Amino acid sequence: MRQSRNGIQVLPRLLNLIYPRRCPVCDDIAGGKRLICEPCRLRLHPVSEPLCKKCGKPLSTGEAEYCPDCRRRKHLYTRGRAAFEYDSVMKESISRFKYKNRREYGDFYVQEILKSCEEAVRSWNIDLIVPIPLHKSRRRKRGFNQAELIAQKLGKGLGIPVSPNALFRVRKTKPQKELNDQERKSNLKDAFRTGKQDLEFKKILLIDDIYTTGSTIDAAASVLLDHGAEKVYFLSISIGRGY
Repeated sequence: MRQSRNGIQVLPRLLNLIYPRRCPVCDDIAGGKRLICEPCRLRLHPVSEPLCKKCGKPLSTGEAEYCPDCRRRKHLYTRGRAAFEYDSVMKESISRFKYKNRREYGDFYVQEILKSCEEAVRSWNIDLIVPIPLHKSRRRKRGFNQAELIAQKLGKGLGIPVSPNALFRVRKTKPQKELNDQERKSNLKDAFRTGKQDLEFKKILLIDDIYTTGSTIDAAASVLLDHGAEKVYFLSISIGRGY
């Protein structure tokens, strides 16, 4: 990397001048080395206790250990966590991240995921991080896989290897947000394949941007468990409320 005479790296500074970092909430220039405008931070709702002991959705009271969704269905993953509640603010933020190439938002998301979820991840003793894949046509159109970008940054922060090619999406599925529970399950049937006959890693952490019903995570976990994984966990940027 190009350096000045006193050893200060100048390329990142030049890039920041040409392409200034934008706030993941208001999308205005954040300024300096900040990842978010401080007033905008107050508009976010970090996930906090009480949480569902399975998926990590925030609950209104601590009387129930599990959210209604996890009480009525059996998930294939072991446990999961997320950094933020999926509300209108996060919906707009993640939409710009994915569809308007605001890749710099990933630094803020990862910082907050580590802040709220690192302790849980360490207790899971993860061997490998795997991003939820996009179909090749969707990735080509978007230019990148948002889950893979987050996974790579998390892997670096946690010191855990990342494998973007452990899973492939072999069917072009419909957007899950347009479907009900049964349609989501059918939509993802046989959607994923693994690139290996047998996985040598036993505890795998899946990464996705949004968790709603868990259909995507379950579909991916099913493939990994069928090919040698013992336990599958997940992290996401945001998650719906468990009520």
